[in-house]
Amino acid sequence: MRLRGFLLLILVIGAIALLNTAGQILALYIDWLWFREVQFTSVFLTVLRTEVLLGAVTGAAFFLILYINVLLGRRLTPRDAIVVADDALGLPSPEVLEPYIRRLALPVSAALALLVGWAGTGRWELVLQALNPTPFGIRDPLFDRDVAFYVFQLPLWNSLYGWLMRALVFSGLAAIAVYLCTGGIRVSPRGLAIARRARGHLLVLAAGLLLLKAAGYRLAMFDLLFSQRGVAFGAGYTDVNAQLPILKALMVLAGVSAALCLVTIRLRSWRPLLGGVAALVGVAILGGVVYPGVIQRYQVSPNEIVKEKLYIDFNIRYTRLAYGLDNIEEREFPADQALTLQDLRKNDATIKNIRLWDTRPLLATYSQLQEIRTYYKFTDIDIDRYIINGEYRQVTLSARELSSKDLPSRIWINERLTYTHGYGAVVSPVNRVTREGLPEFWVKDIPPVASSDLRISRPELYFSELANDYVFAKSRAKEFDYPAGDQNVYTTYEGQGGIPLSSFGRKVLFAAHLGDIKLLLSNDLTPDSRVLIYRNIRERVQRIAPFFRYDDDPYMVISAAGRIVWLLDGYTISDRFPYSAPTRGLGNYVRNAVKVTVDAYDGTVRFYVADPADPLIRTIARIFPGLLQPLDAMPADLRAHIRYPEGLFRIQAAMYAVYHMRDTQVFYNKEDLWSLPIRPVDGRERAMEPYYLILRLPGEPKEEFVLLIPFTPSKKDNLAAWLAARSDPPNYGKLVVYNFPKQKLIYGPRQIEARIDQDSFISQQLSLWSQRGSQVIRGNLLVIPIERSLVYVEPLYIAAEKGQLPELKRVIVGFGDRIAMEETLEGAMARVFGGQSLPAAAAAAPGPPAGAEVSVKALLDSAAAAYARASEELRRLGELLQQLRGAGKR
Repeated sequence: MRLRGFLLLILVIGAIALLNTAGQILALYIDWLWFREVQFTSVFLTVLRTEVLLGAVTGAAFFLILYINVLLGRRLTPRDAIVVADDALGLPSPEVLEPYIRRLALPVSAALALLVGWAGTGRWELVLQALNPTPFGIRDPLFDRDVAFYVFQLPLWNSLYGWLMRALVFSGLAAIAVYLCTGGIRVSPRGLAIARRARGHLLVLAAGLLLLKAAGYRLAMFDLLFSQRGVAFGAGYTDVNAQLPILKALMVLAGVSAALCLVTIRLRSWRPLLGGVAALVGVAILGGVVYPGVIQRYQVSPNEIVKEKLYIDFNIRYTRLAYGLDNIEEREFPADQALTLQDLRKNDATIKNIRLWDTRPLLATYSQLQEIRTYYKFTDIDIDRYIINGEYRQVTLSARELSSKDLPSRIWINERLTYTHGYGAVVSPVNRVTREGLPEFWVKDIPPVASSDLRISRPELYFSELANDYVFAKSRAKEFDYPAGDQNVYTTYEGQGGIPLSSFGRKVLFAAHLGDIKLLLSNDLTPDSRVLIYRNIRERVQRIAPFFRYDDDPYMVISAAGRIVWLLDGYTISDRFPYSAPTRGLGNYVRNAVKVTVDAYDGTVRFYVADPADPLIRTIARIFPGLLQPLDAMPADLRAHIRYPEGLFRIQAAMYAVYHMRDTQVFYNKEDLWSLPIRPVDGRERAMEPYYLILRLPGEPKEEFVLLIPFTPSKKDNLAAWLAARSDPPNYGKLVVYNFPKQKLIYGPRQIEARIDQDSFISQQLSLWSQRGSQVIRGNLLVIPIERSLVYVEPLYIAAEKGQLPELKRVIVGFGDRIAMEETLEGAMARVFGGQSLPAAAAAAPGPPAGAEVSVKALLDSAAAAYARASEELRRLGELLQQLRGAGKR
C-alpha cells in the first residue's frame, strides 16, 4: 500500500511537471514568434542555445555525481554489510529496503537532475560574459589582475563553486542515506559502525569537499577587494594584513585535510583526520573572525588614517573610474554680481528658455485642458529641445495615452479590439504663458493642431508607457481612432507590428498562452488580424535585452517625418569593480552605453551604442552580433534629441559630492563634503532635483542643452559648486563642474527661499491669495548661471482650494541681494536689474484683445497686486524719511 501511494504521488508530480513543461514550450514558441516580429531572432537563438546547453551540462553533471554516489553506496555495501539486532534508528532490514533503492535510484536521480538543469539555465548571462571578456585596461592594486576578471569571470567561478559544493553535499547525504538503508552504516546503542568500503567512499567524498573548500578560500581572497570592513569600501589594512594571510593558511589546511582523508582510508585511526579538521575549524574561527577583529580594534582604529591611507587612495581612484568621475572637467566660477540688462540681452536665448512650468502643476494643467476624454491620460512630462521657426527652443511634451482601466465600459471587445491606442501629444514652450496664466500650446487638440512648424503626422500610440498587455488589430470590429464632437472616427491599423493570427491553430495557441478563451469565440478576428503584445515600451525593450538596466524616464520625440518615437537610455552595470563604492540597488560600475528607440506606431525597436569604449557593451556586442548599431546609424532627426540621462546624472552627482575630494586627509575627515541643496516642497524638506536648461556655459561660444544641479557644503545652505552634463554634439556626455570661491558667500536655494519669505511685499501677497480661498503652489527654484553670475528664478502658481487647474500668476527673480516678484519673468528681471524690460521676444504670450471681457477674478488679482505694491513703496518711503530725520538730528 505504501508503495502504491508513493507511486501515485510520483505520477501526480510527473503530470504537474508535464503540464508545466507544456506551458513553457508554448511560451517559448510565442517568444519565437515575437522575436521574429521585432527582428531579433539572433538574440533569442543565442540565449536559447546557451540555456539548452547549460541546462544539459548542469543536469548531466548533477545526475552523474548523484547517481554514481548512490550506485556506489549500493554496490559497496554487501560484502561488508554490518548486521546488528538492535538498530537504534528502527529501520527495516536491508533486504526490505534494497529493492526500493534499486528501483528508485535512477528515476529519482534523473528527476532531480532535470530540476537542477532547469535551474541552471538561468546562468546563461554569466557563462556568455565569462566566455567573451573584454579587458578594461585597469588592473587591481592587490592581485594585479585586469578588472575584466572580476567583472566577467569571477562571478562564474563563484557560481560554479557554490553549485559544486551543493552537489557534493547533497550526493554525500544521499550516499549516507543509502548506507543506512543497506547496512553500510549502522547506529546501535553501542555506537556508530561503518563498513570498510563505505568508509572509503565517504572519505573520498570528504576529500573532494575539502579540496573544493580550498578553492573557495582562494576565491574568497579576490572577494576581499569588495570588503566593507574598513573606513572605505574595498580591502583595507586589516583585510590585507590579517584576513588575507589567514585565507592563505586556510587554503593550505583545507588541502592538507583533504590529503588526510585519503590517508585515513588505509589507517584504522581517525585521529590524524580529526586533528586536521579541528585545526581547520579553529583557524577559521579564531583567524577568520577573532584575529582580524583584534587587529582592526587595537591596531587600526587608534591610528586609522595612517594605516588606511593607501587603501583610501585606492577607493577614491577606483570609484572615480567606475562612475566616470575621472573625466569631469573642473572650472572656476566667480559668481560675480555685476550682471546687467545688456548681459541679459546677450544671453537672450537663455532667457527665452528659462523653464517657468514645473512638471507637477503642468501635468495637472495638461490633464484638465487636453485629455479631452476620460480614457485619455497624460502620465509624464518630458523636457526636450527643438528648432522651432528657426530658433533653438526648450519645450515640454506629453503623450496622450489610452488608459484601458478608465474606459466607460470595460468589456472584452472594447479593451482588445476597439480602444487599441492613444492619440497624439501636446507641446508647449517652457516659458510662454497666456494672460490667464495657462501654458501656450504649440501642438494641441485631437487631431493634433500645430501653431509652429512642429507637426505630428502619425499620432497613433500603439506602444507607450501606459499601454495594456495586448490588443488585436486589423479585425472586423471598428477600431476607435479619436473622438470628433458627438461622433467617433474609426481607423484600420496599417503598421507591420504584431504577430499575424494566420491560422486557427495559432489562435488556439495564443488563447492558451494569454488565458483568453474569447479569442477563439470572437468572429471579428480574421487570418489578417494581428495580436500586439508587449506594448509597454519598457517591458518591450527589457524583453529583447534583459542584460541592460533601463532609465526610469523614457521620453518621446517627434521625428522630422511627424512620427512619435520613444527614446530610452540603457545602462551597463556591474557590482564587481574592485574598490569602487557601491550604490544601493545598482552596483558599483555604470555607463550609459545604449540608446534605444521604439516607434510608437509599429513598435520597431533599435539599439544604438552610445559609449563604444565601455568594455561591457563591447562584450555584449560580441555575444549578440547584430543587436547593436553605432550611434551614427541613428536617424539624424532622432540623434538631435539624445540627452544626458537624469538617472545616471543623479548617481554621478551623489558620488561626486563625496569623491570630488581627492586628498586622503580631506576625504577621511570629510572636510569638504558636499550635498544636494534642500528646499521645502509641499511642506516637506526634499533634495533639489536636476533640471534641463538651454544656456551658454561660461567660456563657450553658443547656447546648448545641459542638465544641471548645484551643490552645497554638507549641513550648510550656501552653494559650493554646480555640475553640468552636456547633451549637444560634439560635446555630448561631457561633465563640467564649476567651483565657487570658498571665501565668498553664494546664496543657496534654501537661503533664497528664506529671503523670499522675509520679503514683506511677497509675503503679504501670498497671504492675501491664501485668505481668498486659493492655494499657492511654489514652483522649483532654478539656479541659472548667466555669464559669470547666478540668477534665481521661482514661478508661483495659483489654484482654487479644491481645483486642479494651476495657473502661473507670478515669477520671482533673485540676484545678489535683490528680490522681485512680477507677473512676468521679464518684468521681474527688469525690476531686479533696473531699466527697461527685456526684448518682447522673451515676453509672455499675448492675451486677449483690448476689447475682450476681463474676468472679475483677474481684476481683483490686478487690484490686489497694485495695492500691495503701493503699500510696499509707501513702507519703503517711510523708512527713507525716518533715516533722513535721524540724519538731520545728528
